[in-house]
Amino acid sequence: MAAETAPWLLVIAALGGYLLGAIPFGLVLTRMAGLGDVRKIGSGNIGATNVLRTGNKPLALATLILDSGKGAAATLIALALLGPDAALAAAGGSVLGHLFPVWLGFRGGKGVATGLGVLLAADWRIGLAACAIWLATAFLSRFSSLAALVAFAAAPVLSWFLATPELAGVTLFIAVLVFIRHKTNIARLLAGTEPKIGKKKDGAGTDQAEG
Repeated sequence: MAAETAPWLLVIAALGGYLLGAIPFGLVLTRMAGLGDVRKIGSGNIGATNVLRTGNKPLALATLILDSGKGAAATLIALALLGPDAALAAAGGSVLGHLFPVWLGFRGGKGVATGLGVLLAADWRIGLAACAIWLATAFLSRFSSLAALVAFAAAPVLSWFLATPELAGVTLFIAVLVFIRHKTNIARLLAGTEPKIGKKKDGAGTDQAEG
């Protein structure tokens, strides 16, 4: 039986994951490309969907890859250096960092891309299943926000049956965070006013699930 990781190492792993997750790649890339502050366009989000509203598809794809990659990297680095318990701590920390980055006044993204990166790194079966659920729900409903909510709601259940209770606990934590950041989307879904994929909301822009 593997020895338990010391609590202080778990704290370090979570903090390291938070700092890595808090890197606002969408904001950094748009500024480097001379496109200004992505928080001042569309929904004001720093995720790939809002970066896409700049009209730069490669930049949006790069944001998506980097946002998901930082979640995966935090998990895998902690796993390699400190073990599986630390990997889970770093996983949760990275999503928390993306959602509430200290250098942006704790106003970050919605955690979808980073969360999926974490799931793929923590257990590829759970990650692939969550991605498949997202795609299926998005295809059937045409709501990207609903697809994200269903995928992350399913992740703890999948983790419980296919992986470990520990992973189920972390994925539940991530799911709660994602639901909190999607509260406005949930309200619009219930009211029937949430814009579908490919359709713009009246006004400043949509607020769909955006990384």
